Amino acid sequence: MESAPQRRLTAIQTHLIATAGDDRSHSQLLTNQTAGEFVSEQGYSVVLPEKLETGKWNVYRSAQSPLRLVSRFPDHPEIGTLHDNFEHSVETFRDYKYLGTRIRVDGTVGEYKWMTYGEAGTARSAIGSGLIYYGIPKGSCVGLYFINRPEWLIVDHACSAFSYVSVPLYDTLGPDAVKYIVNHAVLQAIFCVPQTLNSLLSFLSEIPSVRLIVVVGGIDEQMPSLPSTTGVEVVSYSKLLNQGRSRPQPFCPPKPADIATICYTSGTTGTPKGAVLSHGNLIANVAGATLSVKFYPSDVYISYLPLAHIYERVNQVMTVYFGVAVGFYQGDNLKLMDDMAALRPTIFCSVPRLYNRIYAGITNAVKTSGGLRERLFNAAYNAKKRAILSGKNPSPMWDRLVFNKIKEKLGGRVRFMVSGASPLSPDVMEFLRICFGGRIAEGYGMTETSCVISSMDESDNLTGHVGSPNPACEVKLVDVPEMNYTSEDQPYPRGEICVRGPILFQGYHKDEVQTREVIDEDGWLHTGDIGLWLPGGRLKIIDRRKNIFKLAQGEYIAPEKIENVYAKCKFVAQCFVYGDSMNSSLVAIVSVDPDVLKAWAASEGFQVISWLGLFSVTNKKVTILIRIFIFFICLHSEFKR
Repeated sequence: MESAPQRRLTAIQTHLIATAGDDRSHSQLLTNQTAGEFVSEQGYSVVLPEKLETGKWNVYRSAQSPLRLVSRFPDHPEIGTLHDNFEHSVETFRDYKYLGTRIRVDGTVGEYKWMTYGEAGTARSAIGSGLIYYGIPKGSCVGLYFINRPEWLIVDHACSAFSYVSVPLYDTLGPDAVKYIVNHAVLQAIFCVPQTLNSLLSFLSEIPSVRLIVVVGGIDEQMPSLPSTTGVEVVSYSKLLNQGRSRPQPFCPPKPADIATICYTSGTTGTPKGAVLSHGNLIANVAGATLSVKFYPSDVYISYLPLAHIYERVNQVMTVYFGVAVGFYQGDNLKLMDDMAALRPTIFCSVPRLYNRIYAGITNAVKTSGGLRERLFNAAYNAKKRAILSGKNPSPMWDRLVFNKIKEKLGGRVRFMVSGASPLSPDVMEFLRICFGGRIAEGYGMTETSCVISSMDESDNLTGHVGSPNPACEVKLVDVPEMNYTSEDQPYPRGEICVRGPILFQGYHKDEVQTREVIDEDGWLHTGDIGLWLPGGRLKIIDRRKNIFKLAQGEYIAPEKIENVYAKCKFVAQCFVYGDSMNSSLVAIVSVDPDVLKAWAASEGFQVISWLGLFSVTNKKVTILIRIFIFFICLHSEFKR
């Protein structure tokens, strides 16, 4: 006679959907012998019922931590805040390289010069003490208005150590957006560079909360002296550092529930919204990722993605935890490859736009090489592809003959590459895996979830998806009937991606209405992205819920889908599609890739000094090319939902 637990397992087993080759004699349920809990295993993910009384199995978690969402580092549960994380690394990796910049000698950029974890910790203490000296109280918001450089991270660490709230400001923001964020977050101190100082001073009277402006890279003798009536002091970073060193103050450590940062959107779709993230949110997200991603003190990371974005912020939390050396680019994307050659990083995190350019550059070079070189590349590529797909180790001969030269473009040592922020083409993903070797992963996330929602697992060779859930969150798909997406769809469940767990933000700053619009009463964040579950518990992004509109004739349009189609054209650098319910057709703004267009013009025999001059060329081929763009943009009816 069956026991009560066995009867329950048998009853639940009857509700599971059979898959191809399913053997009911082998239960898909795993039992926890102590807690009596069970889950349905789906490869990289597990599935649980959202509510026991409904019996609907629709909540996916990482198979690495199916019964408990990760909120702390398993090896160091005592780390609960960003301050704890950095203190751990200062103590553990004190004499290891941490922050590196290229030194300019006689106008020429040379090798990287490094600051150790211990030296960065000392600078962090001095900056925080300096803020206290100038009367900035605990809990105040501090703005960072400059691009990636060591001082950015030192200031951020100081904010964590002394319980300030860091507020990144995009260096490309216009004055109106900067004013809005400064006033909305009530910033009391702003760190900037000479280039952004003038912008701040131009509307100083309109940002009354600001009491201190610190100029990174500024010279004391060149600091402007403001009238005392403004109530604002302008000092150089070096002066603040020295004042803090001479008047050291004890740390004022935050609690995990305290606010660490307010990350504002760029405001391209309206007024910027400030996502409030706690220390616990950020630690949980990174802690979950460390179950499958391991870095080492011998690793080197290049920082060029904007630190104002959550993607790069979380990357920095992870590099600190593992004691990784972080080298900064010069500040010019056009010189990034030169910086890579000098730094020779082992970890490279980027976005599809750059990976697409690397892909296009290499494939074009192969095609133009012709003859033996092209045949050798194709033979090496196909041989390595077959080996990877069959789970075998490719012959090292192909790397020596072909791919090591390609690897040198990124410094020659990259072992781990990550793509995020937008979808990466499966073709490009496959190309990167074959040419660069190592681990290549794609992830999915957003600011409101402290970054990573899901990422590809190390053993997964399938492309075209964003992997399994971060062990620090759980994911479900919610029906979107107006777009014909449901959890009952065959062969794969589809719906809006919803996320819950310790990585969820605290809400939008001073905006309870918009917070309630995205977080429901059960604590699920509605992302607005449409996804489906592939076999093995892999998540695939297929659409966007919010970015749809109806044309005058009643036709629903998903503009991002159309934009992604045009982006595959080698002539197109960027494409923006727009429409509304008052009109029956779409309009598009297309940005042409100048390098590709110039190469095409040269192949057609045009003598063009400036690529802009190409459009003034009286030639049928140019006219036809432009008309083809316009013609296909008008074919919007082919891209319904």
